[in-house]
Amino acid sequence: MATHVLVIGAGSVGKRHAANLASLGCLISGVDPRRDRIAELGQRVPMVEGYGTVEEALRHGRFDAAVVASPPTAHVEQASACLRAELPVLLEKPVAPDLASALTLYDLAVRSDRPILLGYTFRWWEPVRRLKSLIEEARAGRVLRVSMVMAAHLADWHPWEPYQDFFMARAALGGGALLDESHFLDLMLWLFEWPAELGATVEKLSPLEIDTDDNVDVSVSLPSGPRVGIHLDLYSRPHERSIKVFGDAGTIEWNNEANHVRVFDSGVDTWQVEPFTCERNDMFVAEARHFLDMIHGGAAPLCTLRDGCRVLQLVEAIRDSARTKRVVTVSPPHGR
Repeated sequence: MATHVLVIGAGSVGKRHAANLASLGCLISGVDPRRDRIAELGQRVPMVEGYGTVEEALRHGRFDAAVVASPPTAHVEQASACLRAELPVLLEKPVAPDLASALTLYDLAVRSDRPILLGYTFRWWEPVRRLKSLIEEARAGRVLRVSMVMAAHLADWHPWEPYQDFFMARAALGGGALLDESHFLDLMLWLFEWPAELGATVEKLSPLEIDTDDNVDVSVSLPSGPRVGIHLDLYSRPHERSIKVFGDAGTIEWNNEANHVRVFDSGVDTWQVEPFTCERNDMFVAEARHFLDMIHGGAAPLCTLRDGCRVLQLVEAIRDSARTKRVVTVSPPHGR
């Protein structure tokens, strides 16, 4: 029998999740307060039913799982309602705009004993997975420095709508570079280790018509010695998503726009390039497959709610450093 998934939030990422899950044989129902978005979702995929609120959907429908793809300020309330209804949840990142809210969801998830998967999708991106294996193989030798960049102009994200209307432009909805591009905070923890200390600036730098941060720079010291520089912004053209790992024996680089991973081996004295043909949606499809494997096969989540809480712990340390204009010691990772 087909898995019936309730997709909460029929914006861009909600439509993407719905289409991918439908392609994997799932039945789809949708929730969005905007009827035009529900109509658009129905045009994108065959839809069982559309609802205006989560409460209405859970009261009248029967579902096997839920995807929460609404703005971050709604994540905890909506995911909590789904867990109470005993539904497995695929939750878009970040967990919440702040750590305290995220921890309330974490505690509920532990008590509910229902699987929940967090959508830091770059963990499913094959070039990044290759980068991780090259780091673990010490292809650059001992890592000394890492540069991470995630920079893209906000107006280019959803060219079909004014960027001022996108939730990313509004602090009240959980937008901004630090929260939405926290992919790279998650990747730093996934690829390396918990930081010892950091210094940061979080600011509104560009003329974009938004009321949230659009420029983040973080300098991190890792306990084992490497230094990590992270730059996030919402104003750059051309777009760049890259990670460069500098070691005492060479350099490893992932470049998203070039869609390759390459290694500079000091022994060979040249770049060895490994190209990829994957497309952006492939990592979302892989994430959807993993979610279904969790539901039906008992697979352990590749990205957990605890991972998301740890990202938000870093977000709060970054905010603290930016506010005080000081380097801050990062507390031990959340182990709740």
